[in-house]
Amino acid sequence: MAVFVLSLLILSSFSAIPFTYADSGMIGVNYGRIADNLPAPEKVVELLKTQGINRIKLYNTETTVLTALANSGIKVVVSLPNENLASAAADQSYTDTWVQDNIKKYIPATDIEAIAVGNEVFVDPRNTTTYLVPAMKNVQSSLVKFNLDKSIKISSPIALSALASSYPPSAGSFKPELVEPVIKPMLDLLRKTSSHLMVNAYPFFAYAANADKISLDYALFKENAGNVDSGNGLKYNSLLDAQIDAVFAAMSAVGFNDVKLVVTETGWPSAGDENEIGAGSANAAAYNGGLVKRVLTGNGTPLKPKEPLNVYLFALFNENQKTGPTSERNYGLFYPNESKVYDVSLNGKSTPVNDNKEKVVPVKPSLVGQTWCVANGKTTKEKLQEGLDYACGEGGADCRPIQPGATCYNPESLEAHASYAFNSYYQKNARGVGTCNFGGAAYVVSQPPKYGKCEFPTGH
Repeated sequence: MAVFVLSLLILSSFSAIPFTYADSGMIGVNYGRIADNLPAPEKVVELLKTQGINRIKLYNTETTVLTALANSGIKVVVSLPNENLASAAADQSYTDTWVQDNIKKYIPATDIEAIAVGNEVFVDPRNTTTYLVPAMKNVQSSLVKFNLDKSIKISSPIALSALASSYPPSAGSFKPELVEPVIKPMLDLLRKTSSHLMVNAYPFFAYAANADKISLDYALFKENAGNVDSGNGLKYNSLLDAQIDAVFAAMSAVGFNDVKLVVTETGWPSAGDENEIGAGSANAAAYNGGLVKRVLTGNGTPLKPKEPLNVYLFALFNENQKTGPTSERNYGLFYPNESKVYDVSLNGKSTPVNDNKEKVVPVKPSLVGQTWCVANGKTTKEKLQEGLDYACGEGGADCRPIQPGATCYNPESLEAHASYAFNSYYQKNARGVGTCNFGGAAYVVSQPPKYGKCEFPTGH
């Protein structure tokens, strides 16, 4: 998934030891920033606090974010991006400077507890794999140099594509070409520094590609018959557990049965293209809600029953500038206006779906996977009016329903009228990428908005 990511961690009880997880398990949420309509970092910090979130993970070291986090009581994991790996691997003087400029500069006001060196490096098109371990070692040496190695840990998130085999879980193995050059030395470093292996795991991708073979209930943590591992007889009731144990098995196969694991990204999109089987808000709510309950039980996986499950959900916000299929822009738990995309509790308790003035109606089964375009109420009136004028004029949107006396004239507000016009334009253009932006005045939602008695069309 995306770099430029911030993760937040919620937990019921958490050890004070850096990068060490509580017995009950831990839930995290990735905060992606590939968008032009997100709240300012200061507002995000307030959102984190209101949600009871006290740990986050940045996939960069952006000054505005790290500064906003100062004295917030929120612990932070930062990242050295993939594009810096070659320089970091070549010379420790580079990592010395990087640590000084991106770590020491902000502590102790900003409580940095770990560094992710790169992200999904093995699938990076820039071929940065050979730089990973040398870069990690140099970062670690720099931490030692500045006497920070006891309080700050290192790791590097890997994608499940690093596995050559993942089924059955007991047969999990790393790709042979990765084992000697990078997997073993990386795991050895993680063992020596008492760090966790970071893994990004998405049951959605496995289900969407194999919907004829994988039960949706099995993927969504719902009641199901389960699957028995033919290799060791262990029974699995969720696809995520099976994916995690495949990684544990792969580590064991190369002699690292004692290295712990944390899932740094997992989630389910609330909307997707027609060929993205399973995408939809109902399934996203089921997956994330089921995962939270699963983690908070404190139980481990079948292979590691005593190791609590520690997971970061993806993502905090829907991100309107991400490329790729529709699902990529619809993993968020929140819209940019900070209202919830669907009802899911991050602490096992019930919470309101929305706390802003926009009304969201229940999604009919026939509408699951659909998307709409609405106005960003936090933008300026000038931007909303400019977008409204364009949509109803040159854009060719059907604005007759928002004329005086028509069905959608009430409520008579600029935000409501702009939302209707923006959505009409968006649907007319087949919900194409970039057709719900209007200079940052609009964003995509996956539940049908409703202002007054006005129902928004889907274009179908």
